[in-house]
Amino acid sequence: MKPRFSPFQLVAFMIFFTLFAAVSCKKETSLDGSETEQEISASKVTSESDAQSEIVFNRVFDDAMGVDDTVGMAGIGVFGTASSCPNVTVIHLTANQFPIKVILDFGANGCVGADGHLRKGRIITEYTNRLINPGAIATTLFDGFYFDGTKVEGIHKITNISNPLNTNPVIRKFEIKVENGKLSYPSGDYVSWNSTKIITQFEGGATIAIPHDDAFKVEGNAYGTAKKGNLLVTWQSTIIEPLIKRFNCRWIVKGAVRTTRPNIAVNSPWVAILNFGNGNCDNQAVVTINGVSTQITLP
Repeated sequence: MKPRFSPFQLVAFMIFFTLFAAVSCKKETSLDGSETEQEISASKVTSESDAQSEIVFNRVFDDAMGVDDTVGMAGIGVFGTASSCPNVTVIHLTANQFPIKVILDFGANGCVGADGHLRKGRIITEYTNRLINPGAIATTLFDGFYFDGTKVEGIHKITNISNPLNTNPVIRKFEIKVENGKLSYPSGDYVSWNSTKIITQFEGGATIAIPHDDAFKVEGNAYGTAKKGNLLVTWQSTIIEPLIKRFNCRWIVKGAVRTTRPNIAVNSPWVAILNFGNGNCDNQAVVTINGVSTQITLP
């Protein structure tokens, strides 16, 4: 026999299921919105953290190369030996010309460079040869070094991997490795970063005495972990359009980087694409996540 319900019971059941469906729908919508915000925040943090690391350690390349003509090419570093800051110390480690250790000491109070950024502490680089020569290696360590209040740590290594048999002076190639790189911010936030890049010169190689006409393309990948507030996120990044750096500009002027997080496919809407621009020298870049683009300012 089928159970019978009174009209009152039928009305009660209808009201119950209507309320249940409404609450369930509202809860699902709220959860989806919250998850969307979390995904966007995580993707944006990974892209910005990767870009900040790229810019800071890219300047280490410029400064290591630009100490003077003995170890690299004078004039491309942010300071240069003609400046009273940093104090530059050159130490010959043997009776031979190389290896050479160069210490850039910005002092405890620091000094502001031509790029408008305050540096303090020391950068210590050991050179096996002049960096424009194939096979030369420059290894940089940081001793209490701060960039605008951000503590910089890790090992930065430049290796000239140009073909020594190639007589074309335009073609120079460098491998750049950052091992255990870390940017620690006053807020307690930080970025840990490891990177392997290949930098290939495509302009200005024939004019060694004029470094400011040099242009390079950067290719490779990196991975890192960032803490921002209560958010802790890891990622991998791949250069999908070669980054273009010029010694006459403090920022990367062109190219694109894709950052992905673990368990996210490369076609996921939460993959972040950072575009450095169309070649203009400025500190602006655009990050695109799930079809929405946001302009960011680079350090």
